Amino acid sequence: MPFSPEQPFNDLPPLPPAPELETRAVLKALIEARAALAELKATSALIPEPSVLINAIPLLEAQASSEIENIVTTTDRLFQYAGDESGADSATKEALRYRTALREGFESLATRPLTTATAVQVCRRIKGIALDIRATPGTMLLNDATGRVVYTPPVGADRIRDMLALWERYIHEAEETDPLVRMALMHYQFEAIHPFTDGNGRTGRILNILYLVEQGLIDQPILYLSGAIIRRKADYYRLLLAVTVDAAWEAWILFMLSIVEETARWTVERIGVIRRLIEATAERVRVEAPKIYSRELIETIFVQPYCRIETLVASGIAQRQSASRYLKALADLGILEERKAGREKIFVNPAFLRVLAAPLT
Repeated sequence: MPFSPEQPFNDLPPLPPAPELETRAVLKALIEARAALAELKATSALIPEPSVLINAIPLLEAQASSEIENIVTTTDRLFQYAGDESGADSATKEALRYRTALREGFESLATRPLTTATAVQVCRRIKGIALDIRATPGTMLLNDATGRVVYTPPVGADRIRDMLALWERYIHEAEETDPLVRMALMHYQFEAIHPFTDGNGRTGRILNILYLVEQGLIDQPILYLSGAIIRRKADYYRLLLAVTVDAAWEAWILFMLSIVEETARWTVERIGVIRRLIEATAERVRVEAPKIYSRELIETIFVQPYCRIETLVASGIAQRQSASRYLKALADLGILEERKAGREKIFVNPAFLRVLAAPLT
């Protein structure tokens, strides 16, 4: 039966597809993507305080992945409310739930492999409700500009669960195929199955990162894939649909490999800049404010670039009065910026935020 965008795609073929996947072009792109990931894995081990990346990159991922779905917040607001979301707007809260879903999914890999249950857990956390596999028809994907239906996913909870079972088996058993190619295929298939009424795109992008961790290609969820995808959002959706309509697998795989390579190289570059910034900041405080200097203080203002007096107290760096004095001293040096946030003061690390805001190139 030919594909029709208005009809549920109940004939979605299981993985793997019939065409050759690891073509010459794909193998060449795989070399570059794997080299970039290997460099990232090695470089990330060199940063003096890993929590700097583990705290920051998922927030950037949350902001960009949510923006792809037209849920718009800013990294500034995400960092501001990362420790306490009370007072945050709804878009910021939803993006923060994405960050939590990514962290919980990562932690779950210690006790179980990536499964349909992982996807359900991730989507529930993103949406903040106890949703489950889609049971009723009516879900359709529309063109944002024209409002026309471009794709109708399969219907029927049992059919969707069967498709997910095959999806799950493929990603763990197709060991003859490179894990990066499997990731590209698993992402398409998950989006095509579209198992939830909402949150599928964000869930699928988290599953990409978790799969790379599970396969040992990265150690921590620090690959900012959504930032690259949002720069090429039109291509992302066009190539997804081209697989459905024309079985254009090579173009889709090449796109996803380029996203992985681009993101990994950006992260390696950012790690280098962050390391130098941490060391330069430490040296400046050591020389210009030796009475307040400690390595723990310097690392804290990078782990928590929106720092409060309570942050230092909770970290055991200083009691409240001393913590206030330390932060004010760093503000006097121009390392931090003091801002009012309701009744309290927050101290922002602008140089670090500028580093994180540097665009993918």
